[in-house]
Amino acid sequence: MQSKIDVPSSVRLGDWDTLGRDARAIRFEVFVDEQQVDPKIELDEMDAVCLHAIAFDACGAAVGTGRLLPDGHVGRMAVRKCARGTGIGSALLQALMRQAQSRGDLRVVLSAQTHAAPFYAQHGFVPQGEVYLEAGIEHVLMQRVF
Repeated sequence: MQSKIDVPSSVRLGDWDTLGRDARAIRFEVFVDEQQVDPKIELDEMDAVCLHAIAFDACGAAVGTGRLLPDGHVGRMAVRKCARGTGIGSALLQALMRQAQSRGDLRVVLSAQTHAAPFYAQHGFVPQGEVYLEAGIEHVLMQRVF
């Protein structure tokens, strides 16, 4: 799937110290405010060891985020409501997958909210197993092998 934005200039990769402020704001807006996820579980110790991605709109505002864990999991994918449907999610996912592949990961795994599973399927992810609840929201494990 072709993204609608220029990935190299619109997605920034870095550590939590560098990108955490923007990532935290987006995640709290999407997960805590919109989806009512308990704020106590939104941030975790893995943030410090992940590669983070932030997507910026044409005006330079941070509008999306995601992270790549050391074990090849992609997580905390979130796009602000104002930027959904613009290709921001695809740009974030593609950037994180490229990083996983370039460091030698053979696959990428993620826990998709079931409503987002078709989005991930468009990027080559395949469901693995049954639907389960995480933070009170239905999820399915999905995997893409390189």
